[in-house]
Amino acid sequence: MDQLLLLYSHCIIVKGASRSVICDLQRRKIYPVPHSLISLFTEERYINVPEILIQLDDDEKEIFHEYLEFIEEHEFAFYCSSEEIELFPRMSEEWLFPAHISHCILDAEQELSYFNTTFLEQLEALCCNFIQFRFFKEASWNELERIMSIIAPSQVKSVEIMLPYKNEDLFYQSIESFVKKHKKISSLTITGTDVTKVYKEGNYGIGYILQTDKIIDSEIHCGVIDSSLFSINIATFTESLAFNTCLNRKIGIDTKGYIKNCPSMKKSFGHIKDTALADAVAQPDFKKYWTLAKDSISKCKDCEFRHVCTDCRAYLDEPANIYSAPLKCGYDPYTNTWEEWSSNPLKEKAVHYYQMQEMTPNI
Repeated sequence: MDQLLLLYSHCIIVKGASRSVICDLQRRKIYPVPHSLISLFTEERYINVPEILIQLDDDEKEIFHEYLEFIEEHEFAFYCSSEEIELFPRMSEEWLFPAHISHCILDAEQELSYFNTTFLEQLEALCCNFIQFRFFKEASWNELERIMSIIAPSQVKSVEIMLPYKNEDLFYQSIESFVKKHKKISSLTITGTDVTKVYKEGNYGIGYILQTDKIIDSEIHCGVIDSSLFSINIATFTESLAFNTCLNRKIGIDTKGYIKNCPSMKKSFGHIKDTALADAVAQPDFKKYWTLAKDSISKCKDCEFRHVCTDCRAYLDEPANIYSAPLKCGYDPYTNTWEEWSSNPLKEKAVHYYQMQEMTPNI
């Protein structure tokens, strides 16, 4: 008789300070649950239903059945026999990515004069397949077309573009035409619009056009922690177990041409005019943050969302402490509540250190 309720391998329990979550990495959803529900599962990921029922009184049985209904309703687990348990092993926690660099972030005011075929060849030598362009001022259509024409025949698989709203006739029609023409654009985000929304849905991970009412005019706006930015999938989850998901295998170039782990960070590893990307990556400190995983970071290690969340190292609660929590995180894992990070008076010292006073008028 099938008496054991076994978690599917892609449904992972993550314990936090005050509650837990079940991450359904296949359906890309996350469900907060009480510790009492999670305690029912053994280390082998199953609930022995008959054994637990024997130990419960009538009131406890009612709660237990509610838990079972919740698990079955969301298809977190299935019934099997003790003999079948070994047929359903855990999901592998190994994270592999066949590249020296996975993502490149390029910040620009209006143009990227260094972006040419030679530069792209450097990225290709590092096996980088994903590029994000962040324009903080109005970029010309000629510049955008020039960049995409260089990328089109390359090995680059996916491009994200962020640029400010331009007050011109047929702006959105031009955006739609541009994205439709260049199939490697996974998403294009327009900043400083009237409303935040998805302007146009994409297909199969490409062609998304997004709008945000936030004015993003410099790298200082990077690093916001928000539930809408959670990345609930196997790749991010497994990477987070041993690596920093924000900086691992990443390279960036700021608006002045300095090569960094991320354009928002202070330390640079040379200038694009006189330093090859491979030489920058080879410097010992370049990979300093790559293995700084969530379980080593204050507050994050107690957070139930830690394996689906980004983790900015550019802006910290304690700037001198690399293990400090992200400055722009307003979540409290001890009370399970969110607040606006920019109004928290405990962050005032760090806000002044990073010169973010304009972003935090309420502190």
